[in-house]
Parts: sequence; structure tokens; C-alpha cells
Amino acid sequence: MSDFSQIDAVMDRSPVIPVLVVHDVAQARPLAEALVAGGLSTLEVTLRTPCALDVISEMSKVEGALVGAGTVLNAEQFEQSVKAGAKFVVSPGLTTSLVEASRAQNVPLLPGIANAGDIMRGLDMGLRRFKFFPAVANGGIPSLKSLSSVFSSLGVRFCPTGGITEQNYKDWLALDSVACVGGSWLTAGNATPEMVKQRAKAITG
Repeated sequence: MSDFSQIDAVMDRSPVIPVLVVHDVAQARPLAEALVAGGLSTLEVTLRTPCALDVISEMSKVEGALVGAGTVLNAEQFEQSVKAGAKFVVSPGLTTSLVEASRAQNVPLLPGIANAGDIMRGLDMGLRRFKFFPAVANGGIPSLKSLSSVFSSLGVRFCPTGGITEQNYKDWLALDSVACVGGSWLTAGNATPEMVKQRAKAITG
């Protein structure tokens, strides 16, 4: 069996991984500092804005932050993200080229899966850690419970993302197969850094 210590170190670091869509590089460091101060130090910056790579670079300068790239769709974006400072990569789906890029660059990948077939393809590639995405749209907790019952004996663990909210994240974390969840609510609504810090503290206590 492959060594999953790299991706486990990412998934076990914080119960909630903030999924960040940042439109202004100037917001990068204040947001990262606020999240780290609130106790959430694993940060996923999605490649959904033109400045995302610069945001990764800026957030990586914040002490205590473990910054990764999300919404990575191909090997080229994988390489660009790593060059910008990403320490892990999250993708909405599972492809051979992303798995190969992860192994070539020795950077952990958390690929998205939506069903049993996706998981089985991942298992064939030696993977055991997956992002369940989009979590709520794919049947929510009942769906993941069913998938987990099939694959739990193989040590499969998940990070559900997509539809995870302040109101339901604890329900997801209560599942044995769930290591962490990804959520965008921490920075929603044009939240100030202070608001973001308080939302993070509400999770970490």
C-alpha cells in the first residue's frame, strides 16, 4: 500500500479547510492571518480568479499557514500552483494526468470523486484519500454513508466539499470516514478579517 502520510498531514491538520475564492491579492495575507489566528491553518485557494496564483504566493508567506491550490484541472495548473507555493493540490475530479503530476512533483493530491466508479478508479491508482464533491448535490450524508460502507475496509477517507455550511459541518465530521470538510462560509458575505477569525474560532474553540 502507498504511503498516505503526506495527504493525511493535510487532512488531519484542521477539521475544516477554508475554500477561498479571492479576487484581490491585497486581501490574501490579512485573510490568511485571520484564519491562522482563529485556529484554521490549512487553506485552499481555488484557481477561480485571475489572481489566484499570486494569492497562493502571498498566503504562503504567513507563518503557520499550509496553503494549497483548489479547482486544479490539469497538470499545467498543478505545476503552476506548486511554483506559486502550493503545498497540496485539490481537484474537482480524478484524472491520470493529475495523479502523475502529484507523484512527479511529490506534492499531495486530494482528487474529487462523486460515485463508486470514481473511487474504484482511484483505488486502482493506489489512492485512498478523496474529496467527495459536490457533497450535498451528490446525495449528502446518506450517499457518503453508503459509499463508506463499501470502501471503509480499505481505509478510504474523505473530505466532503460543496454545500457544507456552518449549520451542517459537524454532522459530516461525525462520520467515521470523514477526516475533514471543505467550506466557503468562513469568508462569505464580504467578511472582514476579524469576522473571519471569529468564525474560525467558533469551529476550533
